[in-house]
Order: sequence, then structure tokens, then C-alpha cells
Amino acid sequence: MPDRRQPSTREARTKNGFAPKICQACKRPMEWRKAWAANWDSVKYCSEKCRRA
Repeated sequence: MPDRRQPSTREARTKNGFAPKICQACKRPMEWRKAWAANWDSVKYCSEKCRRA
């Protein structure tokens, strides 16, 4: 029986329509959070610890 699964494509997941960003300090991907809703465009760090580093 042939395999009917679609080939997986690596795309960035979105959360509420916002693409993930990369933290400037630790280089890890971070997802949109409700607390950042008002200023998602200016978010650069994933946490307070990274912001202070």
C-alpha cells in the first residue's frame, strides 16, 4: 500500500497569526504572548534575564 502522507515542509509556526521571533540574547525562537500584544513589533528578548544580559 503506498504511503499517502504529505511530505513535511519546515515552516515557522504561527500563534494568533504572528510569526515567531529570535531572541537577540540567547538566539532561541520565541512565540507571541498575550502580554506582548500591544508591542510585538518592538519585542527583542524572550525574558527579563535575556534583556539584562
